Amino acid sequence: MSPAPRLSIAFDNYPGRDGCRCLWGFAAWIEVEGRNILFDTGSNGRVLLKNLAVLGLAPQRLDLLVLSHPHWDHMGGLDSILELNPRLTLAVHEGFSKHLIADLPGLCGDLIVLGAEPRRLAPGIYAGGMLDSEPPEQALLIDSQGVTAAISGCAHPGMARVVAEASAFLGKPMDWAIGGFHLMNADAPQIEATIKALQALGVRAVIPTHCTGDLAKVAFRRAFGGRCKEGGVGRQWNLAEIPNS
Repeated sequence: MSPAPRLSIAFDNYPGRDGCRCLWGFAAWIEVEGRNILFDTGSNGRVLLKNLAVLGLAPQRLDLLVLSHPHWDHMGGLDSILELNPRLTLAVHEGFSKHLIADLPGLCGDLIVLGAEPRRLAPGIYAGGMLDSEPPEQALLIDSQGVTAAISGCAHPGMARVVAEASAFLGKPMDWAIGGFHLMNADAPQIEATIKALQALGVRAVIPTHCTGDLAKVAFRRAFGGRCKEGGVGRQWNLAEIPNS
């Protein structure tokens, strides 16, 4: 049996592990069923590579790189990763620049351009499908070893919608909701509505970080208790270890 899915935050604007540097943006390294996947690349390639080195994660080991949406703080390290590993499979969606998409085949191994339909990318790993928002965005989904998770870059479509679409596609609730929840400018009623929606969808644990915002992070800790884990660059989790309280 393969090891349980593991997740490492490789880029974040919140601090986590000593030796890792914070800048605005997000990237997560996921290990699922013997494959290494990078979801987003943060805003700065040099900082991303340094953080990966601190975590002992070599870009040359990556099998798959998935980008959530075409904002600078999620694709700033793309060139740095491709320079070190030009053979990896890269997955983007139709909401990215047509000029970028046209250039990518010469910079990576296989290129996957996704549309609105969810799609299996590798054993236990799925693209959630491009959701209409500004900009369009896709989530990364895990369904492996009895663990499910929805990982967002910024959740521009709304984290509740991301999770609802993921659950409908996989036919089961999401154990984890992870990443940027895009609530940094939300008021208390909007935050509370998102929390209640995620709870109603069966989310058991959360890691809200990046663009979630401090007010929302406090609210999630209050609502989920020990099932709300603190984000931050360099933090790592075995996703099978879902806290009970």
